[in-house]
Amino acid sequence: MLLRRQMEIVAAVREAGVVGAGGAGFPSHVKLEAEAEYVLANGAECEPLLHKDAELTEAHADQVLRGMELSMQATGADKAIFGIKAKRTRTVAILKEATGGKDIKVQLLDDYYPAGDEFVLVHECTGRLIPPGGIPLQVGTVVHNSETLYNIAEAAEGRPVTRKILTVAGEVATPMSMAVPVGITLREVIAIAGGPSIRDYSVFVGGLMMGKLTDDLNQPVTKTTGGLIVLPTSHRLVQRILTPTKAMHRIGKSACDQCSYCTEFCPRYLLGYDVQPHKVMRTLGFSASGKQNWSKWADLCCACGLCTLYACPEDLFPREACNQAIADRKDANLERWLGPTTEVKAHPMADGRHAPLKSLMQKLGVTSYNVPAPWHDNSYEARRVTLPLSQHVGVPSKAVVQVGDKVKAGQLVAEIPEGKLAARIHSSIEGTVTTVNSAVTIEKL
Repeated sequence: MLLRRQMEIVAAVREAGVVGAGGAGFPSHVKLEAEAEYVLANGAECEPLLHKDAELTEAHADQVLRGMELSMQATGADKAIFGIKAKRTRTVAILKEATGGKDIKVQLLDDYYPAGDEFVLVHECTGRLIPPGGIPLQVGTVVHNSETLYNIAEAAEGRPVTRKILTVAGEVATPMSMAVPVGITLREVIAIAGGPSIRDYSVFVGGLMMGKLTDDLNQPVTKTTGGLIVLPTSHRLVQRILTPTKAMHRIGKSACDQCSYCTEFCPRYLLGYDVQPHKVMRTLGFSASGKQNWSKWADLCCACGLCTLYACPEDLFPREACNQAIADRKDANLERWLGPTTEVKAHPMADGRHAPLKSLMQKLGVTSYNVPAPWHDNSYEARRVTLPLSQHVGVPSKAVVQVGDKVKAGQLVAEIPEGKLAARIHSSIEGTVTTVNSAVTIEKL
């Protein structure tokens, strides 16, 4: 009976197209097929200005916690921990009331970045350290974002993923958190928030630290879009991101004095992983042999951006140097560096070197935008959606509709290729299929 229930949950999540909503979009049904000791809810939400996970949890705590219970049943886990920052006092109060009588612990986290990194979260909640280059499952843990858990509960009730929870913040008329149809444009999302409050602006998709800067507001919202942050194009942070990569490396080559702050504040280094950005910065001056070997200290970098945007006293670009080093080593088919040993031990100063989110926002110059982004129920009626066939980890999904087909909201439009890692995709509106290529476009006609 128990095995049958596990299979039912996995099948429902697979059919609903649930993927990790807080990161790269790993298909959730694959995670639920594993056996685990712990299920962790990642509600840390440490990207500056983003509030959607806390707002969702406040509005739908019972459904989020139901997703945790279903995940426990599927994986056989007997322990569940909801990781959330203590500063979210209202959300914490709602969670503690909702977890009454449930085998779910609420773990309060300090307000630092990146508390939501799954390596950090697993250590904070369980005391365990994931092996270098490994995954949480190797220490008996499955981690889901708060929104993913909500979608798991929805899937168990037969509702596929057709809406995305996100925050719109910064230079908009009304900062808010909300659910929107998957596939609408970024421009439409900003318009729902009242539109931009300035004329010359730029948009970060997914966050200021690990998101991407875009000037294409016609690109669609996907299952992994976590938020939009609108800043003046003249903002220092925007201008730093716009610096050409060659210029970043040239500046680093001439100015890095090897102070090693980038390494000493690196969250992964502080957990005991052999990430040393200051050594990677040395390679910017290499012109002969040895560069690819010395670049190995970038291999375990998680690209959180703390070195570039917070730690470096000279405003250099260690993360970008690490990104380049990883790409160069991959092109050279070099084996990934896991450090001199697979044993990891947290740095004795790990707890004393956290980067407080308040300090980080001051360094980024966004403190004035740190305002509430409350939950807004909206009934936005999309006239057109574009659904990329690749909005998850793995291979693109395979379209099962053709141009001219009539589809209903929630109808399957793309299937998982047999034997491949992917996720199903469903229409978020009722309409007619107008395009099928690398994406399925649906319009209300």
